[in-house]
This record gives sequence, structure tokens and C-alpha cells, in this order.
Amino acid sequence: MATTTVSAPAKRGELLSERIAPGILPKVLGPFDMVAIFVAIVLFAVQGSVVQQAGASAFVYWILGFLTFLIPGAIVTGQLGLMFPGEGSIYVWTNKALGNFWGFFAGFCAWWPGALVMVATADLVVTLLQFLLTLPPFNVQNPLSGLWQQGIIILAVIWFSSGLSILRFRVTQNMVNGVFVIYGAAILTVALAGLAWLLGGHPAANDFSRPAFGLNSGNATFYGLVILALLGIEVPLNMGVEIKDRKAITKYLIWGSVVVMAAYLLLTFGAMVVVPQKTAHPTYAILQAVQTSLGAGAAVVVTLVMIAFFIFNTTVYNYSFARLLFVSGLDRRLPAIMGRVNRNKVPHYAVLTQAVITTIITALAFFIFGGNVNLSTGIYLVLQAAVTVIWCLSMVFLFVDVLIIRSKYPEEFKREQLVPVGVFWAASIAGAIASAVGVLVTLTGGWIFTGQLQGSWNPSIIDHGPWIVIVGGVGIASLAVAVIVYLLGVNTARRAAANVTVGAGAGS
Repeated sequence: MATTTVSAPAKRGELLSERIAPGILPKVLGPFDMVAIFVAIVLFAVQGSVVQQAGASAFVYWILGFLTFLIPGAIVTGQLGLMFPGEGSIYVWTNKALGNFWGFFAGFCAWWPGALVMVATADLVVTLLQFLLTLPPFNVQNPLSGLWQQGIIILAVIWFSSGLSILRFRVTQNMVNGVFVIYGAAILTVALAGLAWLLGGHPAANDFSRPAFGLNSGNATFYGLVILALLGIEVPLNMGVEIKDRKAITKYLIWGSVVVMAAYLLLTFGAMVVVPQKTAHPTYAILQAVQTSLGAGAAVVVTLVMIAFFIFNTTVYNYSFARLLFVSGLDRRLPAIMGRVNRNKVPHYAVLTQAVITTIITALAFFIFGGNVNLSTGIYLVLQAAVTVIWCLSMVFLFVDVLIIRSKYPEEFKREQLVPVGVFWAASIAGAIASAVGVLVTLTGGWIFTGQLQGSWNPSIIDHGPWIVIVGGVGIASLAVAVIVYLLGVNTARRAAANVTVGAGAGS
């Protein structure tokens, strides 16, 4: 366990973790590392399959999402990251803006989804494996259909990622960078499949006429899905003190955003051109496009790359969100053990805590209630939807923080100011509204546009009416846990401080 001595006087509003973390964690991350982390967090290739159901209007919704959420989020994150590049990103920034309670609350809202998304990314590995096994030379019918089989694979991915996450950070990041490169090649292959299909004399599989690009109440819910696909802009700065050069902050936000925008458009293009909507799978339509246009061999290779990516993507989620537990441990908002690191100078207790939590969730959904497929699937869907709502809520904090911090720290703000003040206002308002729409769409579907509840991710298991109650209830219960944990942490910290004072008095 590494320790450090804090002797310098605290700056105004400075957290204990801001003073301690730089002395514990090594600076190992450069611009390329940050771009790789950003892409791993934000760019889920399977979203190119999800939005295909919107038809050609998907391209319009992507552009709207970039303009109203991704770019505003990059501007705000860049400003806050340059001003306060501490470990924990939104946890630190909300502490500066709104105080200790809201800082912890915002940190919890950012952490809880990240921990639970690890189950979702591991589940994507299962789905991709199922598709892979249907291809030649395997040709397996209905592979991995048992929930217990899926659960075992998910647990294997979670614990493998946990093992990678507690290695020396430079070693783990080198592996992530390698997978990032081949992931980019796989995405280009999907786009190439679309281009080859057209050059081969085939007509586009879907309607690309001008009316097909129109936005209406029938496809408006896809705006919310686009916002959900772009969550995670600030996550690489959970490792703020581990960045070698502060220029890496602006570089990853610029180049990472460019890569994400281009990739989502290319993925959607490949799926839309080759695969008809009526036969497109909502998860692997992009792989169907490769199979149809370039053949089963190319599809096998691209699928293997996607599987590798989501395994390492789970690793990125694991180590980046563990940093939120780490700084909360340093600040005594959580048990102090969370603030410890192993000989590799990695917060291993935080990583293992996440692994245990996700193991319990997986066990509930895939083993304990595995005999009832509907109940098992329902538990999984509700948890993922609830954390999506909470993650969108954390982004509202991000867009509010920058405006309050501008008022509280005017000199620091001006010194690092990236764009005119009016742009910050526009970015904050647009981003906050987009985040709120993400919450509404997850809970209600197209209600805001059509007046009808359509939020359930699987109406055959949970109808739209109960969906908003159940998901909303789980979300509220999760936030209540955050409040309880904060109060317990404050009480523990006060007792520890009192014991120190008594001990000092007795010694004198």
C-alpha cells in the first residue's frame, strides 16, 4: 500500500484527494491513451445497428446528437478538466460548484451506471459469440441459449477485466491501445461492406429518398437513443492526475469526438446500405452487413475483433470508474480501504468491489432467477435502464457545474477559457436539455413526442405502464442509497477526526 505525506496548505475548496492522489498515482497517460479510453467509453459499434430502425433519419439524429450533446459536452469537459484536472472528474467539479454533498451525489450518479454497464458490455460479448457460432465453419443452431451459459461467460469477462485492471496501468493501457487500433479497422470494414455493396451493382437495401430523412413523432425516440449512445464524455478525466501532459485533455476531446462522430456515421451507413430493416438484428446488423457484402470469412474476423473490443471495453469501464471509488475513499466519503493502492499503484480494492457488485447482479439475473427467463431478463433490463437514467442525471450536473464554477472561480476560469462565455451558456443549456430528454425517453419512450408511453425495452416482459414505475423506482432507490452512504461516511469521518483530536490531547 502506498502512502504519502500532505504538508502543503490546502487551496480554497480543495479536496483531500486532490492533494493526496498526485503523490500516489503515476503519470502514464498520453494523448493517444486518452483517445483510446474515450472511444472505448463512448463508441459502441452496436449502436449502428440500433439506430438503423430509424431509417435514413438516423443520420439526421446522429448529427443532432453531435451538435446538441457531444460537442457541448466536449467544450464543458475541456474547460473543467483544464481548471481542475484532479482524479474523479465530475466528483471533483461538482464539489467545487455545489459542495461536498452534491459532489458525492454527482459522483455516485456517474459511478453507479459505469459499474453496471460492465454487465451490459459482458452481455454484448455473449451476443456476439452467439452470432459468431452461427457462421461457417461453426454453423451452430441457437448457440449459448441457456441463461446459465450466458452467466458464466459474463462472469468470466468481468473477472478477466478485473485482473487486467489491477496490473501496472501502463501494461493494461498498452493492450487497450492495441485493441483500439484493430477496432478502428473493423469499423472501417463495416463501411467498406456498404461501399462494396453499392459498387457491386446492388441497390441500397433501405430507402434513402429525401422523405426518408424526415424527422417526425414516429421516429423521434431515436434522438434519445443517440444521446444515450454518446454518454461518457467526461469519464477519461476520472484519471486526471494520471495524465502526463495537460494538452492531452484538449487533444482527446477533439480527436476522440472526431473519431466517434465519423465512426457512428460509417457504421450506420454500412448497416443501412446492405441490410433491410425488416431483417436487421438490433445488435449485430453491422456484422450482418459484412457477412452479406464481404462474406462469412470477413464477418468472422470482424466479429472476433468486436468480441475482443468489448472484453477490453469492460476493462476500461472497470479501471476508469474504480477511480471514483478511490477518491471517495481518500476523502472518507467511503471506507478508507477504497483509497488504497496495490504495488502496481492501482486502486485494487475499488476494482474488486465493482467486480463483486457486478457478480451479484449477474448471479441474480442469470442464475438465481435463471429458471424464469422473463423474470431474469426483466431484472437485467430494469437495472440497465435505471442506471441509464442516473447517468443522464449526472450529465446535468456537468452542464450546471461549469456555469457555477465560472462565477465562483472567475480568475481560474478566465485563465483557461476555451471559448466565449456565450458559447458556454449555449453548450450548457443544450447539453442539459439533451440529458433530460435521455431520461424521459428511457422512462417513457416517445411520450414527449406522441403522448403515448412507449418506454419499455421489452413490452412482452414489462408493459410500458409498469416500466416507468419500476425503472423510476429503482432509480430513486439507488439515489437514496447514495444519500445514506454519504451520511454514513460523514459520520465515520467525524468519529475518526474526534479520535485523532482526543489522542493528540492525551499525548500533550
